[in-house]
Amino acid sequence: MSVWPAWEVREGERATRWLHVRLTFGDGARIDVLATVCEGWVCVEDVRARPALALEDLAVLADWIEGPLARACGAEAEPDCGAEADPGSEPGPGDGAGTGAHRDRSARQRGTQWRLVARAYRTAQDRGTDPVLAVMDETGYSRRGALRLIGRTRDAGLLSPRHARR
Repeated sequence: MSVWPAWEVREGERATRWLHVRLTFGDGARIDVLATVCEGWVCVEDVRARPALALEDLAVLADWIEGPLARACGAEAEPDCGAEADPGSEPGPGDGAGTGAHRDRSARQRGTQWRLVARAYRTAQDRGTDPVLAVMDETGYSRRGALRLIGRTRDAGLLSPRHARR
């Protein structure tokens, strides 16, 4: 994990700092964050992740970057942070960054979601309603996300293939 300053703006006694945070995971995934620190507040300006983050992972992103940002701004995380982290520093023991922690969803959890998708899809088919809308309602995903989940559920063998093969 690395934290390095992007730029700083001073207005009287008030200072606003923008910091780059890069989390690199053992499985090759990477998250780049641009965060603003001012008067004890942290605001995430931009997040770029390869591969994309799931919503659950985005929800815990603040926990992942809290420690490194606090260290970069000094132990007390004062509004005018003065310390810098070494851009090549390794993740700390509590960071969970080097182990692919954002990939912590096990196959069992994915299987549970796929079964939920398959059940909603089949129920909608039996009722004669749109199965994609049923999956959207059940999971909260957009149409594109629901179609992606349906495709993965088909790949897992829980739904019949989309087209019969000849």
